[in-house]
Amino acid sequence: MTPLRITSELSSTLSRMAYSSQTYGSTDQRTDVPDVGFSPTELYSLSENITTNIYTINTSWRTLERAYKNVGTNKDNQGLRDKVHVTQLSTNQVVTQTSKDIARLTVLMRRGDKQQKLQIEKLTTDFKDALQRYSDMQKSIVEKMKRHILLTTSIENPMNSEEEEQQRLLQAQEDEHRVTQRNLEFQQGLLLEREDRIKRIEGDILDVNQIMRELAALVYQQGDTINTIDNHIENVHGNVELGAQELIKASNYQITKLS
Repeated sequence: MTPLRITSELSSTLSRMAYSSQTYGSTDQRTDVPDVGFSPTELYSLSENITTNIYTINTSWRTLERAYKNVGTNKDNQGLRDKVHVTQLSTNQVVTQTSKDIARLTVLMRRGDKQQKLQIEKLTTDFKDALQRYSDMQKSIVEKMKRHILLTTSIENPMNSEEEEQQRLLQAQEDEHRVTQRNLEFQQGLLLEREDRIKRIEGDILDVNQIMRELAALVYQQGDTINTIDNHIENVHGNVELGAQELIKASNYQITKLS
């Protein structure tokens, strides 16, 4: 199902829920009790954000896939690897926000009908599938970078050897020793820097199972909070109804007494 199709169906669902939220005066007294945190505008906004973010995650997956194909080739360079790191940082933020939005939408839809709940499940499944592909590609590209970090260094060494040979012809033995030492330190520093960059990229990898556990916990936490507020409002509503009944009884008693 395309993102546009998902958004269209959810928009229809939200319109029905928006209409039903305004039908006060029903014979069922519960309809007089407002649904805590309910907002048709918020529901629509959340569904659109989730759909857009899933698309963003899939786009980032394709970006990493292209980078993966170039790692270890003549197109591989530090700029490519820096782009991978930046892509992961921004996408990880999108994943975090999407998880929060799904949790919120799930709680708001908890009283929806079967079709509405199925649509939320569809969004959640699409999110998890996109996240799994993205996380798998993160792991693959880091492993490939690790395999090729030394290859890049070994290609640069012959160039340094040629420079050192020219230096030996032009300078005294003591100068040659200093140049060699500086080159060695440079290569070691360069290698450490590249290893550090890969570690940062590796640190961006998302744990899908952990994210889904946190999502479930967030849904439970928000649902429990809203249920507590619902119960409080229903108790207040009940007390108001009881007070009104007592006033009616008192009024009827006064009328009877006066007559």
